[in-house]
Amino acid sequence: MDLKSRVAFFLSGALLLGMTSHAQLKAPKPDGEKTAFQIADAWAADYDVRSDVAIVYGINDAGGDFEGRVKSWRDKGYKVHFMTGIAWGEYQDYFTGKYDGKTHWEDGQVMKNGETIWHGKDVPYVVPSATYLTYMKELVKRAIDAGVTAVHLEEPEFWARAGYGPSFKKEWEKQYGFPWIAQDESPEATYLSSKLKYQLYFNALKEVFAYVRSYSQSKGVTVKCYVPTHSLINYSSWAIVSPEASLANLEGMDGYIAQVWTGTSREPIHFNGVLKERVFENAFLEYGSMVSMTAPTGRKMFFLTDPIEDRRQTWDDYKRNYEATFTAQLLYPMVASYEVMPWPKRIYLGKFKMENSNETQPIPRTYATQMQVMVNSLNDMPLSSNQVSGTKGIDILLANSMMFQRFPTHKGYEDPQLSNFYGMVMPLLKQGIPVGTVHMENLGLDQTLKNTKVLIMSYANMKPMSPVSHEVLAKWVKNGGVLVYVGRDQDPFQTVKEWWNTGGKTYKAPSEHLLEQLGIKEASGKQSYAVGKGKLYLLRRDPKELVLQASQDADFISLVKNAYETDAKAGKVISKNHFLLQRGPYDIAAVLDESVGDAPLRIQGPVVDLFDPALPVLPEKVVKPGQQAYLYNLTRLKSKKEPVVLCAASRVYEEKKGKTAYSFLTKSPSNTRNAMRMVLPAEPKTITLTDAGGQKLTDVQTAWHKETNTYLVQFENDSKGIRVEVNW
Repeated sequence: MDLKSRVAFFLSGALLLGMTSHAQLKAPKPDGEKTAFQIADAWAADYDVRSDVAIVYGINDAGGDFEGRVKSWRDKGYKVHFMTGIAWGEYQDYFTGKYDGKTHWEDGQVMKNGETIWHGKDVPYVVPSATYLTYMKELVKRAIDAGVTAVHLEEPEFWARAGYGPSFKKEWEKQYGFPWIAQDESPEATYLSSKLKYQLYFNALKEVFAYVRSYSQSKGVTVKCYVPTHSLINYSSWAIVSPEASLANLEGMDGYIAQVWTGTSREPIHFNGVLKERVFENAFLEYGSMVSMTAPTGRKMFFLTDPIEDRRQTWDDYKRNYEATFTAQLLYPMVASYEVMPWPKRIYLGKFKMENSNETQPIPRTYATQMQVMVNSLNDMPLSSNQVSGTKGIDILLANSMMFQRFPTHKGYEDPQLSNFYGMVMPLLKQGIPVGTVHMENLGLDQTLKNTKVLIMSYANMKPMSPVSHEVLAKWVKNGGVLVYVGRDQDPFQTVKEWWNTGGKTYKAPSEHLLEQLGIKEASGKQSYAVGKGKLYLLRRDPKELVLQASQDADFISLVKNAYETDAKAGKVISKNHFLLQRGPYDIAAVLDESVGDAPLRIQGPVVDLFDPALPVLPEKVVKPGQQAYLYNLTRLKSKKEPVVLCAASRVYEEKKGKTAYSFLTKSPSNTRNAMRMVLPAEPKTITLTDAGGQKLTDVQTAWHKETNTYLVQFENDSKGIRVEVNW
């Protein structure tokens, strides 16, 4: 390999792949686009979700007629965005030759055995060539001409196991200036391959978004640009390379959708020697990594949840894991914009099994009601300065280079199920500590380490892309921060040709440069070092060792507690088995299993249980280990004298409030059952429900709860709207 050319590339890529160095950006202003869903199909009453935005998917999807599909949603009062895959999609015309008279199979992502990685029939995962990007620009042009106000290019994904096809080889020689090398030949070849995959999709998004901005402005409008993407944690776990945090540097990129749902969060992970699904914990970490990636940059963030998932499971499984992921997203009160679901047609009209049954059936009506209560509550979910309960300020350092070491393995070094990450996190999370994450790429931003007391890191699973990150870390420690470094520095990627061993530098591992910046000379057997006003701890074990076998994390937990309490002087570390957040009128709770004791969490009421489609008022909610709760806490009602709908399986419009009457229009997908609970000044004398044709509803159930002045009403939904009038 040409070492000079290689090093030149490394250094030229340092800013992009390394750190964001600008000052903090301004937070996005409210734009009236709080909730959204993505849908390929035209509007239909059966899945008229009533969020703010309908994100219409794909130019060629759902039979084509993109303009007609956009119009169908706009005519029903929705703002309309456009979404399509940047790495795959219904792009058969491009590959089969209908687009420009040429086939483009060479742009597929190819594995070592010569097989293309397919996303669907005649659609491979794509190497974003110049011709392909020209094709993508024509798609977004058509969307802009149809009047969409935002473009979402989702899932910029390059499989780590790919990199053997003709287009990738061509891009390699163009980027590096020397012949392609198979990534399985050495750790260095793997690293080069991953960095190129990363760069290719950064460049692809940059080019297409620049076109979106320039073309839309030529039409007198500004179309926003978003990237719906999985978390860094998930992509690293699934061995996929994607630009992730570096997009914060991308001019004209307005924000992200955090694609976290059961399908990503149910990936099994190791803890205490046991490999299994831990959906809530994984979702909590995934959402957290998306927050830490974007919060210092001011980009807008939508959180996604999915009431089902891509893989066929039972309705019971979907419900259980939807509650877990939904709870996890709400524990981040600094985010209040949501993609409430993808593919409503699949949810409302799809058929799946119940547990202990072989017959498929439509969504259970009780689950549809519960889901709609949850979804509609997001329209009112406030931002909050409250924080989830537990010890704050213990964070884990992440870097995009986590994605670079996942496949293939070299010299027998394994990191099963990303255990070098989870080994630093799970022992603390299971203590009830809401562990945060910090992205190395954001270290140059003012707010990144502002609230961090103890930072835990390892280079067993990632590598620093720039020496500047060590300068920032050293300054932070010298000013009083406490850094815990965990790792043996023996993985094969320690010696790839990078900035720490080229250009006159001869460090055997990047941590040697970090220690030098800290003014530390490591001594055999010594674990702690004073650094200015701060402290460094060196734990010479790879993090995976803390979770792959049982009872290996006690010393690590003790070390972190001492670092927090004694060195950071940040207060006492609180061990518990739950997380709890008060967010406006809502109580959001999760109780962990495998944790500190098995005592349930008791939340005093009266509260309305929003996970129960009957919306009962409870004097106390008991949450057991392994369960979550979502409650409307009636003790925080502002007034019992002003009528208002507290929660409903529908969205409320056109409210009118009088001295003895309250009326409104409420809409939700047809063929579903509504349950709503409202507060009223007095017990109702009459209630009248009328459909859009003026017919009174007769199938109406009501119940007055005297102790809380709340009124439960249940009836059939209609997307055209039901007019409700209550008199007292």
